Amino acid sequence: MTRVKTLLALLAGLTVFLFASAAHAHKPSDAYLRLAVEGAKVTGRIDLAVRDLDYALGVDGDHDGNVTWGELQSRKDALTAYVTEHIAIAADGRPCMLHANALSVVHHSDGAYAVLDLDASCDGVVHTLDLDYALFFDVDPQHRGLCRVGTGAASQSLAFSDGERHQRVVPGEQTAWRPFAAMVKQGVSHIGQGYDHLLFLIALLLTAVLVRTDDGAVSPVGTFRTALWDVARIVTAFTVAHSITLSLASTRIVSLPARFVESAIALSVIVAAANNLRRFLGKDRWVAAFALGLLHGFGFSSTLLDLGLPKDGLIVSLLGFNVGVELGQLAVVAVFLPIAFALRKTVIYRRGILVGGSVVIAIIATIWLVERAFVVTIFARIFGT
Repeated sequence: MTRVKTLLALLAGLTVFLFASAAHAHKPSDAYLRLAVEGAKVTGRIDLAVRDLDYALGVDGDHDGNVTWGELQSRKDALTAYVTEHIAIAADGRPCMLHANALSVVHHSDGAYAVLDLDASCDGVVHTLDLDYALFFDVDPQHRGLCRVGTGAASQSLAFSDGERHQRVVPGEQTAWRPFAAMVKQGVSHIGQGYDHLLFLIALLLTAVLVRTDDGAVSPVGTFRTALWDVARIVTAFTVAHSITLSLASTRIVSLPARFVESAIALSVIVAAANNLRRFLGKDRWVAAFALGLLHGFGFSSTLLDLGLPKDGLIVSLLGFNVGVELGQLAVVAVFLPIAFALRKTVIYRRGILVGGSVVIAIIATIWLVERAFVVTIFARIFGT
């Protein structure tokens, strides 16, 4: 009994974490920093989500939920000060003087971004560049700063997080390992912070330790190997599918509106959860995982598209991102599956976790669908976020 109680506590904690985090199931908070190094000069731009700036600096002056160009301009001094105080550039160990200039607005896959032009003067020709980045971490520890540093035709991709605020770059260095490693981290992070993808995966995993007969009866799977094989087929099908559409979208061969993609992803989570309550997708759930994975690939592509990766480094970035997503999925499987297998024979699992968990997932995804399709903020009103 003690073991069962411990396992139940772990699953309950996971459920609470997912529900509490679900309010932030849209694309994670990202900023895009692009730098070019030429001699002793560093130039570039930074794209900051307007919603993040409002959260950190309060740019919505009349608090009507809509940041206008006039409101953004009126806070330009505060915005430039915030950027120059939270980003530091040094060349060969000597600080460079960073300036933020012209303000403009662009649109990325998840909304409006304020753009500041940047330039930094260094004491001499830059051989080694040290970057320190601390934007938004005090208000959103999950924020990421995605950076591309270019010198001539060469470029490198970096990622800043709350736990990794410093990066060192050798401009012009030709190495595939660094951008590959950076994109692996982004892939893992995308699973950890992309709660819609995470709940979709868990919805598929919930029935991996159970066998449903044609008459609708449910019984526990016989061996862990059987459950693991079922999960392997599902995860592999999902990975192959999203890799296909991720590649097509990132190379701009196929493009779908972000609002449609995000709404459809929410719908796919509802479908996966509803299938646990009344099976309608058929016995071969890997086929459904493949079909729905094609859709999720378009959602993954927004991170790479918004970063504006060059074509010559795109293959490495795609490969690294896919590896990271796969590692993130395997981490979820490694935690969830042994616990679910240990509890598979209990009524609590079959009634409480399978049925109750699927209902909760379906409710959360339904709220996402309404939010994304009709551009409302239900979760913000419920949780005050």
